[in-house]
Amino acid sequence: MAAGGSGIGGGGVNPFLSDSEEDDDEVAANEERRSGLRLSAGGGLDLGSAGSLSPQDPVALGSCARPGLPGEAAAASALGGSGETPARLSVDAIAAQLLRDQYLLTALELHTELLESGRELPRLRDYFSNPGNFERQSGTPPGVGAPGIPGASCAGAAGGREPSTTSGGGQLNRAGSISTLDSLDFARYSDDGNRETDERVAENEVPLQERKNYKSSPEIQEPIKPLEKRALNFLVNEFLLKNNYKLTSITFSDENDDQDFELWDDVGLNIPKPPDLLQLYRDFGNHQVTGKDLVDVASGVEEDELEALTPILGNLPPTLETPQPIENSLLVQKLEDKISLLNSEKWSLMEQIRRLESEINFLKNEHFSIPVVCDSLQPSLDQSLQKDSEDSGQNSAVNSSDKGKSKDTHLSVSDEGDSTIPKENFPNSFPRREAEGMSSSPSSKTTVHFDKPNRKLSPAFHQALLSFCRMSADSRLGSEVSRIADSEKSVMLMLGRCLPHIVPNVLLAKREELIPLILCTACLHPEPKERDQLLHILFNLIKRPDDEQRQMILTGCVAFARHVGPTRVEAELLPQCWEQINHKYPERRLLVAESCGALAPYLPKEIRSSLVLSMLQQMLMEDKADLVREAVIKSLGIIMGYIDDPDKYQQGFELLLSALGDPSERVVSATHQVFLPAYAAWTTELGNLQSHLIPTLLNKIEKLLREGEHGLDEHKLHMYLSALQSLIPSLFALVLQNAPFSSKAKLHGEVPQIEVTRFPRPVSPLQDVSTIIGSREQLAVLLQLYDYQLEHEGTTGWESLLWVVNQLLPQLIEIVGKINVTSTACVHEFSRFFWRLCRTFGKIFTNAKVKPQFQEILRLSEENIDSSAGNGVLTKATVPIYATGVLTCYIQEEDRKLLVGFLEDVMTLLSLSHAPLDSLKASFVELGANPAYHELLLTVLWYGVVHTSALVRCTAARMFELTLRGMSEALVDKRVAPALVTLSSDPEFSVRIATIPSFGTIMETVIQRELLERVKMQLASFLEDPQYQDQHSLQTEIIKTFGRVGPNAEPRFRDEFVIPHLHKLALVNNLQIVDSKRLDIATHLFEAYSALSCCFISEDLMINHFLPGLRCLRTDMEHLSPEHEVILSSMIKECEQKIENKTVQEPQGSMSIAASLVSEDTKTKFLNKMGQLTTSGAMLANVFQRKK
Repeated sequence: MAAGGSGIGGGGVNPFLSDSEEDDDEVAANEERRSGLRLSAGGGLDLGSAGSLSPQDPVALGSCARPGLPGEAAAASALGGSGETPARLSVDAIAAQLLRDQYLLTALELHTELLESGRELPRLRDYFSNPGNFERQSGTPPGVGAPGIPGASCAGAAGGREPSTTSGGGQLNRAGSISTLDSLDFARYSDDGNRETDERVAENEVPLQERKNYKSSPEIQEPIKPLEKRALNFLVNEFLLKNNYKLTSITFSDENDDQDFELWDDVGLNIPKPPDLLQLYRDFGNHQVTGKDLVDVASGVEEDELEALTPILGNLPPTLETPQPIENSLLVQKLEDKISLLNSEKWSLMEQIRRLESEINFLKNEHFSIPVVCDSLQPSLDQSLQKDSEDSGQNSAVNSSDKGKSKDTHLSVSDEGDSTIPKENFPNSFPRREAEGMSSSPSSKTTVHFDKPNRKLSPAFHQALLSFCRMSADSRLGSEVSRIADSEKSVMLMLGRCLPHIVPNVLLAKREELIPLILCTACLHPEPKERDQLLHILFNLIKRPDDEQRQMILTGCVAFARHVGPTRVEAELLPQCWEQINHKYPERRLLVAESCGALAPYLPKEIRSSLVLSMLQQMLMEDKADLVREAVIKSLGIIMGYIDDPDKYQQGFELLLSALGDPSERVVSATHQVFLPAYAAWTTELGNLQSHLIPTLLNKIEKLLREGEHGLDEHKLHMYLSALQSLIPSLFALVLQNAPFSSKAKLHGEVPQIEVTRFPRPVSPLQDVSTIIGSREQLAVLLQLYDYQLEHEGTTGWESLLWVVNQLLPQLIEIVGKINVTSTACVHEFSRFFWRLCRTFGKIFTNAKVKPQFQEILRLSEENIDSSAGNGVLTKATVPIYATGVLTCYIQEEDRKLLVGFLEDVMTLLSLSHAPLDSLKASFVELGANPAYHELLLTVLWYGVVHTSALVRCTAARMFELTLRGMSEALVDKRVAPALVTLSSDPEFSVRIATIPSFGTIMETVIQRELLERVKMQLASFLEDPQYQDQHSLQTEIIKTFGRVGPNAEPRFRDEFVIPHLHKLALVNNLQIVDSKRLDIATHLFEAYSALSCCFISEDLMINHFLPGLRCLRTDMEHLSPEHEVILSSMIKECEQKIENKTVQEPQGSMSIAASLVSEDTKTKFLNKMGQLTTSGAMLANVFQRKK
């Protein structure tokens, strides 16, 4: 292939090389060529001769200097014919000769050495960076004529064109790929100009590359035919078997299971079996077929060249006699090649027609006139231009932009048959377009005239004077500068040509400033190919666009979509999104996800529900970045607002479940804020909200509860229940819109105001009922009619509300009765759900429809005390959910009284029936989390304190422990402590004992000195009063309380009260006669000492009380529990050893019991746990508590 085919000069556009750098390289190369080509007077080398050494015509360098000589000899003869020492050749000329004679390795070595020395040669750079130069190369150098074609080496030299290269095998060499911006992959360049390897290959990258190769090659590669594929498969499999690639052959056969590789007849060709692959390969170079000349795209096609394109079978050598079927097949193939080449020629001619039409339009818009400066100005300009052309030694060149593609097409002046400018007027190589640009005037009716100076300077002086005006019209940029656009179309064409060169040279931080320019050009440019290129630049403008830059690009895309309409959005913008769906940078994938939502309103509806939905589904399932999936969910929500294909409903539901189950909180939050409300709106339109969506979620919750008897998946329960909770506003809006009064809801007169607290605060504007209805005024009118209808006319004929009352509520109440009452999370979730449901549907609905259904199930009356059914319901989660989810919705006085009465009744009934108190405890825990209900809970407990039944008083005493955490010290001092003191003197011992855990909780949570002293005195009375000496249950309760609160209580209380009394209790237990009681006390003492071992205790206290108590406990365990005795012995031994070490060392005050009683590993874990604490006080309690 000729070196000129690679498109040097302005033809190769490197998007990350500035124009200034390319121009500098060209200037340096020109200077070097000029210095190397100026010979002495005796050299006899004329720069204007046909043997010019111009870099644009390297074939002329010795190719026809003297027939019969090799290239180097011919060059030497041309340069040194007079016997003198030849002048030094330029590096560029040497490179041109090497490329022409196909000494590629030598040229590559030269290129490498020039690179290392910092003198890169543009010719070699462009040649080796063009992959088209290395495809389908034949073994015959182009400098030597192919066999049977004499004179091929000099063909076309006289015409100023490079000869077409013919390979020895009769195959067309691949034309040099014109390196334009269209054939460059921006994603393979980093922003700093370095190539990077993209580890993520998009699914459509391969076909995109094939499309680029198709554009850059004049040959049109037709797809393989089925019969050809089967024949090649057979030969490949045969080759694999013959060369022992058996596993590969098996795999190949499996992948082509529709073909039998045992029989050649299965191929389906009615011709003899061809030779094997090896024989075909060896015989390939022996075929001599008349070559096909490559046709220069920019020049016409001669008739004799077209005739030479058709191979004649008679030219085949006699050694290649082929059977008739093969001969026919070969003829068909050659005819197909001819068709392909003619198609290529047709496209080339069409391209010329378009270019000429563009020229005509340009000439129409510009009125030519030669401005009169002075008589000598034009000759001076001509001579100056001629001088510059002679210095460069170049043939005339037409720099054709070809609608934005920077292609250089080299033609001689004599080839320009359509030129209206005589050759003698421009005897130099000045570009025609630049001449037009310099001589053209702005679009106007009058010719522009310039003042002629009244001077008598000679033309030579003018020429010399004007030579100091440095103008450059012989480069791409000079061509653009010298031609002023005067119409919208020409401006668009100019921008399309210039923007690809501007973008790579703009700072990364400022590239978003180019977005308006790129978008306007892409909107208005007449060529689809250039529009596609500009949009490709837009999406690849910034390597990792930040949030603000993405917003700018999205804003531009929406503006583009509004301007061009849905057809062009689908054809031009969507492919850019699809190309980057698997980009390695999450910011680029984020841009794709956001674009799908932003462009949804401007796409054809069938594309929204098919291609875009599939793209988003793929990204949701496959993308690992949380931010990308979050953007996908928001775009899916937008798509759901525009989709109108009912067949996509089920696909949307599956996407909803996937989004709700996403591990990222960001994605789940976006689902509740955007996707779920939008999907619910569509579901409502389809009539599926009450018939499918809500029932399906309820059924999934019921299935979870059935399968989770031994372990409930609380995460999935939360997922489904939160989805139901987000659907409440949509359900209420449906009830209002389908109400009997909906037709009466007209906006007239003064609109009633909606209370600020009427609805729960929505998590998103899409969950605001007023947004769903349409306006706050319309909602206010509907609410007024809704309340009136419920209060006076009922629900007759109101199907949507009757579904809520008769189907939804009973099913929810049934589900509530199945959940585990001890699961705080489940109780809280359902409580919040019912609270939102009741607040949304209003107070009248709650009092008239919700409360009666719960009351019917609970049946609170003393008649049901002995009823197993009633007691069974009271022990379930129905109680806390009704109390905290329904009765707390409204906080007027009558509502509070109802809640207090309900809790009092539950406490009474559970106590009198000896039922578990879990449901009551769950209610107190849920309500106690809100300080607003502390007074209410104390009112309930005081009812229990003064109750006549000891069972109720005992329950009240235990409930105080649950309410103390988080309660203010003022309430504890004024209301809790007096109630506990009253209960501590109760006639019943069980009631007194029940107060001990509550007293311990006060010691743990309160810091008021007087209150602590009162509690300490009460606990001391329990321990020291003789009437309690034999109370085994009281001692057990005190030891358990000490073990629980000791690590968190005030150190003074622990040192002076807890540890000494534990020592006393251990001594007393040694004297216990009943082994069961002794073991019970010893077990609780062991747990208490284990908890206290992590506290900091003074050395004296440890010696006087802690160690003696451990020894007493070990005595009990020796007889009752040997496994505990081993642990106690180890603890005592380590403690004694630490004391001995402490005595030897200098006294350092108190020592860490944690360091002395536990092993090194335990000590390390303890210290790590301490390091993780961020708060003190109550948080410390959770650290040292033993796991139950």
